[in-house]
Amino acid sequence: MPIEKLRWIVLSSLMAALMAVGAYIHVPIGPVPIVLTNLFALLSGLLLGSRWGLISAAIYLLVGAIGMPVFYGGKGGLAHILGPTGGYLFGYTLCAWLTGFISERLRHRLGGEILAVMIGSLMIYGLGIPWLKMVTKMSWSKALMAGMIPFLIGDALKAAVAIFLARTVRPMLNRQIQTVSTLTPTLSHQREREKKQ
Repeated sequence: MPIEKLRWIVLSSLMAALMAVGAYIHVPIGPVPIVLTNLFALLSGLLLGSRWGLISAAIYLLVGAIGMPVFYGGKGGLAHILGPTGGYLFGYTLCAWLTGFISERLRHRLGGEILAVMIGSLMIYGLGIPWLKMVTKMSWSKALMAGMIPFLIGDALKAAVAIFLARTVRPMLNRQIQTVSTLTPTLSHQREREKKQ
């Protein structure tokens, strides 16, 4: 397996693990708790891009679907995914993909990243609120009050933190990419010499 691909697999797995950690840091305030998972979904899109951001969120969902306790409150399993917060869980995958897609297309400029996290956050609500309404049989106004309004200020802060972290960590990741890319040809030449001997 190429070193570059292995690196992306490790990074996407790390972001999935951070999403799980974010779910453990929760405040239950009704059918939808306050969690930090959306912060890491946004961050995975900003740092890893659309493809690997989507993969990291999908890993998080898959691990939870098979029963590992990675959702808020140490829960897991299909029953939880199909419960009132299932739309938000699926929204994380769309959020990570769309945030990465917009950020990549706008070349990681600050304005582009602000737009990316805004639209990414809206995608979580876009899937979460209709799902919450459908599962709980709430009215639209109650679903909005239970699933969006109390979270807007906190989610804006999490989006700002995601941008700050991405802009802080990205230069380090880029240096690592350059180091790996310069080492890869050297390792290939060493292997070829060893085969000849």
